[in-house]
Amino acid sequence: MPHRTDIDAKATQARVLIRPPLRGRAAPPSGARPSDPIRPVRARHTPYEGGRRGRAGYARPVTDLADFAALVSGDHGLCVVSTLRPDGTIRSSVVNAGVLDHPTTGRPVVGFVVRGSTRKLRDLRARPYATVVVRSGWQWAAAEGRADLVGPEDPFTGVDGEGLRLLLREVFAAAGGTHDDWDTYDRVMAEEGRTAVLLSPDRVYSNPAG
Repeated sequence: MPHRTDIDAKATQARVLIRPPLRGRAAPPSGARPSDPIRPVRARHTPYEGGRRGRAGYARPVTDLADFAALVSGDHGLCVVSTLRPDGTIRSSVVNAGVLDHPTTGRPVVGFVVRGSTRKLRDLRARPYATVVVRSGWQWAAAEGRADLVGPEDPFTGVDGEGLRLLLREVFAAAGGTHDDWDTYDRVMAEEGRTAVLLSPDRVYSNPAG
């Protein structure tokens, strides 16, 4: 008759061997000793394959504003601009935007014009960062970055009153705008306290073509 301690040892070993694997861990391989460490199983990420987002399921990075500028003419320069409200939530609206050279740095920026009384302008004064998205059909491009403000109540070093007048024209033209009476355009811009917003992109990205 087996000794009681032998029976207890065998029962303990049986409980160890039939113990179900813990969640997130692999079952012990066949023949493994109970004392062998159980290595965790790493979940494999399966990227989204549907829609028009490409093989990896992510928007592809773009190193410059070429893709953005190419889409501006697709829908009259209409873009969605998003800013941050005081409570941290996102405010979005539609503007006409285009790509032009910054008046002082000479670097390409995304430019659009806002009235002096808008909430967008108040957002940008307090938190000068924005995202601008342009689309044409299924193609889109987004630019994110810091925004410089140039306006009657937002003076900018290196741009005087005459420079602002010409800058507002340039932003309008970059968005695809034309005007038969530029003097009237200048007057309306001044009356409405229009401010030029110039976004220097930290990040630009787009969906794959096709």
